Amino acid sequence: MQVTPSTQGALQEVQAELGLSVTEAARRAQIIGATIATISDLGYHKTSFAKIKERAGLSSTRIISYHFTNKAGLMQAVVTTATGMKDKFLEERTQGTTDRAGLLRGYIESEIAFLGSYPELVRVMVEMASSGSDAEGWFMSAPIVEEFRTGRLERQLRQGQREGAFGEFAPDVMALSIAQAIDGVAAKFAADPKLDLERYGRELADLFTRATAACVVSGNDG
Repeated sequence: MQVTPSTQGALQEVQAELGLSVTEAARRAQIIGATIATISDLGYHKTSFAKIKERAGLSSTRIISYHFTNKAGLMQAVVTTATGMKDKFLEERTQGTTDRAGLLRGYIESEIAFLGSYPELVRVMVEMASSGSDAEGWFMSAPIVEEFRTGRLERQLRQGQREGAFGEFAPDVMALSIAQAIDGVAAKFAADPKLDLERYGRELADLFTRATAACVVSGNDG
C-alpha cells in the first residue's frame, strides 16, 4: 500500500515546519512516507533501506543516508513525525474544551477518529512500540510511543482527580483500560474497514466518562 494523500500532505507540512527548503522538505516527506508504508505493509523487522528505496522510487539508498544518516535517524524522524501529526490531530479536535470530562471525551473520540484518518500511522506506531528499539533502530521509539499511549492520559486523569472532576480510581489502570479499548477498536477496524468508528468513539467516550465521573452524594439533612 501507499500512504493516503492526507498522510502525505501532512508529512510534507511537518517537514516544512522544520525550516527546510521546499525541495528538502518534499524529499524527506517522500522518504518518511515510503518508510511508513513499508513498515505498515511488511512490519518493522522486514523494513530495510533497500525496500524503502524501492517504495519511494529512489535511485540509491545513499539518498536516504544523506537525509537521515542511518536507520536510527530515520526511525527517529518516523516516530517524531507520526506522534507530532497525531498530537496536532487531537489538539485540533479538542480545541476550546476546558472541562476535564469534555477533554476526556474529546480525547477518546479523537483517538478513534484518528484510526480512520491515518490507518498507516496507527499500524506503524504499534510496530514501533513493540519492535522499534533494535540494535540499529532508535532506542527511544518504544518509550515515546508508550508515553503517547498511556503516560499523558494517566497524568490528565490524576490532575482531574486533584481538581475534583473525576472520582476515585487508579489512574494508571484507567489509562491502560482506555488505551486497550482503543487498541481493540483498531484491531476490529483493521479487520473490517466499514466499521462505524463514530459510533464506537461515542460509545467508548460515554462508557469512560461514566466510569471516571465524580460521585455526587445526596442525602437527607433531616
